[in-house]
Formats: sequence, structure tokens, C-alpha cells
Amino acid sequence: MRAVIQRVSQASVIVENRIVGQIGRGIHILLGIRSGDTEAQADWLADKCIHLRIFDDVDGKFNHSCLETGGEVLVISQFTLYGNCRRGRRPSFTQAADPVHAERLYDYFVRQIRARGLKVETGIFAARMCCEIINEGPVTLIVDTEEGDG
Repeated sequence: MRAVIQRVSQASVIVENRIVGQIGRGIHILLGIRSGDTEAQADWLADKCIHLRIFDDVDGKFNHSCLETGGEVLVISQFTLYGNCRRGRRPSFTQAADPVHAERLYDYFVRQIRARGLKVETGIFAARMCCEIINEGPVTLIVDTEEGDG
């Protein structure tokens, strides 16, 4: 699994000219799911995302997590995070999970963050979405379960 995490002062997702998810200060997560990814990896990644210390303390240092600050979370499914652009001009998405597996793990990931007490909003799985964010900092990080214990 792969997540692009952005610290935001606000974010929303629009489907067919309608806001379907909206948050204030918190994190915007683009979530990519690869074939073979597991619930254990989703647990690890959910925990990592909400505990990352990317919010400033009074001295302007990254010392607080989204969980500690009571931030909100917007999670968007993003199969293109597993696009391979090394050959040719059109990305290959063969590493991305099939839609049934991906949606199941995406829903599981969202439930895991909600279970930790945070407000979570989402887009609509497999829909064409427009994301509007105000990236605070800007702070953008990429976390991949291949690098962790998940």
C-alpha cells in the first residue's frame, strides 16, 4: 500500500459537481492499493498516517500528530499511485489491485482510522473526483508499506 499524505488547513472532494467529503485542518491521504496488499498492511499504514508528527508545536517544530491535534482526515482512493512510467509514454497499472480487492482494503483502511476516534471523510471509490486542498506548509510525504513492517 502507498499513501501520499498532505497536511492541510482544509480539503474537499467533489463528484459530479457535488461535495461528497470535506474536512478542516488535518490530513489528506491519497491511498494506492497494490495486488497482494493485506489488512495487516492497512493497519500499519493507518496507524503510521495518524501518528506521523507533522503538525507544529509552539516552537514551529514537527512534534504533534493528527491524532494528538484532533485533526480530520480525507481519504481518496488513488490507483494511479501504482502507475509505472519507466517504459513508453502511457503508464502501466499492472501492479494496482483489482477493483474488488482494492475497494475492500480501502474501506478497511478508512474503518481503522475511524476506530481510532478521528473524523474521516472519503470520496467515492472508482469515481472521477476533483480534490481541492490547501496544503499547509506545504507538507507532503509518501509512505509505503514496503518500507515498514506491514
